Amino acid sequence: MKVTLVNPYELGRQPFGLAEPAALLGQAGCDVNCCDLSIQKLEECLATDTDLVAVYIAMHTATRIAVEALPKIRQLSPRARVCVFGLYAPMNSELFKAQGVDAVIGGEFENGLLELVATLRNSDQAPAFTSSTRLEKIPFVVPDRSGLPALTKYASLILPDGENRTVGFAETTRGCKYFCRHCPVVPVYEGKFFVIPADVVNADIENQIAAGARHISFGDPDFFNGPGHALRIVRALHTRHPDITWDATIKIEHIVNYPDEIRELGRTGCLFILTAVESVDDTLLALLDKGHTRDDFINALALTRAAGIALAPTFVAFTPWTSLQHYLALLTDILDLQLVEAVAP
Repeated sequence: MKVTLVNPYELGRQPFGLAEPAALLGQAGCDVNCCDLSIQKLEECLATDTDLVAVYIAMHTATRIAVEALPKIRQLSPRARVCVFGLYAPMNSELFKAQGVDAVIGGEFENGLLELVATLRNSDQAPAFTSSTRLEKIPFVVPDRSGLPALTKYASLILPDGENRTVGFAETTRGCKYFCRHCPVVPVYEGKFFVIPADVVNADIENQIAAGARHISFGDPDFFNGPGHALRIVRALHTRHPDITWDATIKIEHIVNYPDEIRELGRTGCLFILTAVESVDDTLLALLDKGHTRDDFINALALTRAAGIALAPTFVAFTPWTSLQHYLALLTDILDLQLVEAVAP
């Protein structure tokens, strides 16, 4: 069976969400092709005899691109069945059903992809539309990145001295145990998270370093959902490759609750931490159920700076409760805390 996995967009990083199912489907006997639309065109990837096109949507931008790509997919591979999978798939199930997609798979999607392949192999009939969110533990395999564009085609890291580092992308967990009200992970994973075995993560990182990566970006929704697991990964990485740097996403709540661990991250090569601050107003933070306060944010900033780690905060600049005064206070704090260069425009 010919399967093409399509990634519309994932922040300029080589997607784990294509590489891992590519390995799994390959083991199941499929002829797997990968297409990353941030770099490639559908015309380069899709053959007319493709049996299944599976589109990975890990974020809102990818979802919008996927909707626009569907007519072209059908034009290039008219006999192919089409599914969408990933975090944003179940939340947009009705949208994709209306677009004529055959299956929607959310959560831990690997078993769903394998079952869909088995269904298509055993029947000549068009399958009835299905939509599922899978939250069972799955047997992860080492990702196969051979079918994706080279790491040098993706976003790179520019250091202060001008050095340009090729970036790899790894995941150590999926899901999240928290319930922040603005977060797209919550309605899918409902407070659950799943650990990707250390041997799989380590092997994936080693393969990317062998392919030229000199910095690893960890894509977990929160790197400290399992702090012990995260520390084992970065300790092993630093022992094997002390010159390799890395970054991760960690909640403010976790930064202030694990100061010793944060200092260890600085010693093991962490250059920066992405963190969802969302607001500098305690009333708005409570409405978003963030689990931290404005003072926690300021304390986390001091802690990471002392550890030699840059903090890169993100904000929900506008909510239903945001006033002009809230927004001006946010801009003032970004300036006063010397975070202008650390905050996306």
